[in-house]
Amino acid sequence: MNTAICTLFEGDYHHGVCALVNSLVKRGFSGKVFAGYRGALPAWAEESAVTTVGEWRMARTLPVTETCALIFLPLTTPAHFTNFKPDLMLALLKDKDLQIETLLYLDPDICLMADWHSISEWLSCGVALCEDVNSPVTEFHPRRVGWRRHFALHGVELKYRGAEYVNGGCVGVERKNLQFLENWWSLSQYMAEVIGGLGTAKVDSGSAFLGKGFGNCFDCSDQDALNAAIEMTGSADFSILPRTAMAFSPGDHVLPHALGRNKPWRKSYLLEAMRGLPPTPADKAFWACVSGPLRSIGRKQLPWARATLLIATALSRLYRRA
Repeated sequence: MNTAICTLFEGDYHHGVCALVNSLVKRGFSGKVFAGYRGALPAWAEESAVTTVGEWRMARTLPVTETCALIFLPLTTPAHFTNFKPDLMLALLKDKDLQIETLLYLDPDICLMADWHSISEWLSCGVALCEDVNSPVTEFHPRRVGWRRHFALHGVELKYRGAEYVNGGCVGVERKNLQFLENWWSLSQYMAEVIGGLGTAKVDSGSAFLGKGFGNCFDCSDQDALNAAIEMTGSADFSILPRTAMAFSPGDHVLPHALGRNKPWRKSYLLEAMRGLPPTPADKAFWACVSGPLRSIGRKQLPWARATLLIATALSRLYRRA
């Protein structure tokens, strides 16, 4: 089965892409990683060769290992990338030349810490998703009621399927569940009417919300449309890993996810430790994976960064915010 990975990045998120790809290779992934990007490519990608990949005439391919390649796809969409995920996934799965059967989207602030074989098995269980830090959201929570009321105006009926509220950073879909992505895409368009367009987001570089709907039901934009699509899609099975998967709670951290604007490559770990904030599992995963076949951090900078991470970890054992 042809399984591919995809992600989206711009600006300094290239550091996250580097670590993500290294983590995939380290855990046994073989295949293609597609990275949609906006702006200039990072210096570490300069050796990539211009090529045609499916419908993309100006893609660039960078061999990572003998069995893995990173393919950069230039994008010009005005949408914030957090709202562009279903568009990219649909374009890749519908491209007949690529012949992708299973596609896994991962945010560029995630690293894979599990064996690829176990992830491959998970992807065969249904639409693969991970529970969010804000989960659960119960049936009659204002957020879910707000979705029902707004999408009903467009003739869409949502049916409650469970209290799990999933994170938009990880979405795995087999070709047979393409309708789920279609639903996610269409609900995103209807949501855009409320929030002020798909350039709106509460994460980095997002435009300000014009509205958030009943009960602030769209303040997480991509995730709200994603979760509503679960209720819209009765034909698919959903395999949802618990909050532990993204390291939102203690347990088996499969895909540690760095939340917030202060990403691992931006942090001053010693200052954070003095504020009582220890390094997170996502921080540790990033610095464990940032060097490998790909390298975005200078050789001189890397030892110091890892040393401050260790010192901050030790300090946090003595002083931690309550």
